[in-house]
Amino acid sequence: MSSPPTSSARPSVIQLSIKEKAALYSAYIPMFTDGGVFIPTTREYALGDDVYVLLSLPEDPQRHPVAGRVAWVTPAKAAGGRTQGVGVQFPTDEKSRGLKIKIEEILGAHLNSDRPTQTV
Repeated sequence: MSSPPTSSARPSVIQLSIKEKAALYSAYIPMFTDGGVFIPTTREYALGDDVYVLLSLPEDPQRHPVAGRVAWVTPAKAAGGRTQGVGVQFPTDEKSRGLKIKIEEILGAHLNSDRPTQTV
């Protein structure tokens, strides 16, 4: 009996366009060393899955490609009415460090807000 086919090794591509600072604050994951973002999605992912994110930030015409990894999953019908999706951790590289700095510059004082986010 053969085992079921495994998912392809190619990472899926997710386009995430964040148009407002409030949405960026809600999605950004500062606890990851090199940053990360929460991506609302109904698609099933597992921890450790590779994903390729094309990230657009507020007030920034450039799209930032990120080869990230799923670091947590919020399932459908999660407690507290949390949005279904995945937390994607940015890789440890120079480009990700630059993106983290850019996000934190956009957020500025919002980083220290007590407002709830989609993240932990």
